[in-house]
Amino acid sequence: MPHTRLYLLTPALADASAFLPRFEAALAAGDVASVLVRLAPGADAKRVVAPLLEIATGRDVALLIEDDPRLAARLGVDGVHVTSDQVGEAVASFKGQRIVGAGGIGLRDDAMASGEAGADYVMFGEGEGATAAATLERVDWWAPIFQTPCVAYAGSLEDVAALVAAGADFVALGAAVWDAPDPAAAVTAAMKALS
Repeated sequence: MPHTRLYLLTPALADASAFLPRFEAALAAGDVASVLVRLAPGADAKRVVAPLLEIATGRDVALLIEDDPRLAARLGVDGVHVTSDQVGEAVASFKGQRIVGAGGIGLRDDAMASGEAGADYVMFGEGEGATAAATLERVDWWAPIFQTPCVAYAGSLEDVAALVAAGADFVALGAAVWDAPDPAAAVTAAMKALS
């Protein structure tokens, strides 16, 4: 069975300069497969994303942005993370050239529709109101049945091991890494939980 890898979600960034050292340290601390860059409203996307992309590329980490396939293509990032109802359009526009991830999944039907529409992964648990127990239940249902990889969002480092045991292909972390005093130490702790 392949090992579970990390997927990081940035905070909503208006400017990347203060974030860059924390970002670089986190990527250096473990086996991070992908990073989803979240942009603050009104952010200059190119100024935020370009330095993050340079660091991610140097570490062989896929960099994705939220909600905007055209922007993803224009910025040269590896892919986009969209809601389940946008997957088909994003897949068609990328023609297999970039990653399309599906999030904001409320219902099992949404997850299945995303997989059928060609999503490269489905993410469970990142939405508001999602609970660790519900995320675990969704991964436990999805992983043994479907070929499309699943990403399980962990609200805390304590949730990581259970999601791995349930069969998540990737465990996503956001605030658990970036709000920690030392993001690199948080990634190191997550790596221990992954194994």
